[in-house]
Amino acid sequence: MRRKIPSEGEQPEFFSTQVSEARRFYLDTTGRTRGPLTVVCGGCEHCRPGYQIDRRDFPFHSIEFVARGRGALTLAGREHALSPGKVFSYGPGVPHLITTDANAPLVKYFVDFKGPDARRLLCRYGLSPGTATQVASPEAILRVFDDLIANGENDSRYSPLLCATILQQLVLKIAETAATQEAHTTAAFSTYQTCRDFIRKNCLAIRNLDEVAGPCRIDTAYLCRLFRRFDDQSPYQYLMRLKMTAAAQRLGAPDARVKEVAYDLGFQDAFHFSRAFKKVFGVSPDAFRKLR
Repeated sequence: MRRKIPSEGEQPEFFSTQVSEARRFYLDTTGRTRGPLTVVCGGCEHCRPGYQIDRRDFPFHSIEFVARGRGALTLAGREHALSPGKVFSYGPGVPHLITTDANAPLVKYFVDFKGPDARRLLCRYGLSPGTATQVASPEAILRVFDDLIANGENDSRYSPLLCATILQQLVLKIAETAATQEAHTTAAFSTYQTCRDFIRKNCLAIRNLDEVAGPCRIDTAYLCRLFRRFDDQSPYQYLMRLKMTAAAQRLGAPDARVKEVAYDLGFQDAFHFSRAFKKVFGVSPDAFRKLR
């Protein structure tokens, strides 16, 4: 049975309530918009330990991406393990069961879309409905999803076209970074994931790559080779992006001081911090604060 499409202004009933936190947008859940490729809705969901989605059908085409956590997926009768970097698609007539590991709840991104070009786009780039794949560069996919959500939330007259364009970019980026089955089951890919997770969890305290390589039991040269193989940025660039994202959040506070934020993030001086911040965001910390 097809899911009911809500009236304009309502939150879609297929949005799960089994989440502890969610960031979502919806542009066209009414089915009124006509076009070759139309983004309906999208977002990011932090699943609760008991999260379970069991659908026999779905009204739109959908892509989901696992950013964190672990779980299990049964897609068109096939079973898949869910872990960071896993991407899967489904759509009308494709049954799917999604569950999370209670000890490591899923954090996943999704986008739902429709139109005569929707299925063709998926099939052309190896994501036909009912497909699950692993990407070698999860951070690259995460950035595209964040851009998609930001433009969807903006809700301007250009948002539908922008989101449709970003959706195509997302599919292309998934195709570009998709790892072969052999690649993502290797010890090297597992080590890469361990290192990337360590950086994400400890980015505020880490001052250099030696503080990553040591706990991960590899040397810095091998760490850099892993990121060259499985990512589109170096481990240092990834670390700086995480630090600067945290810095931007702290600089939004009315009483924030650049020197104190720099020190909290492990920088010896505000000048070095300001250079790193500008390299990521294109403006200095002081200029960023004036934009807030």
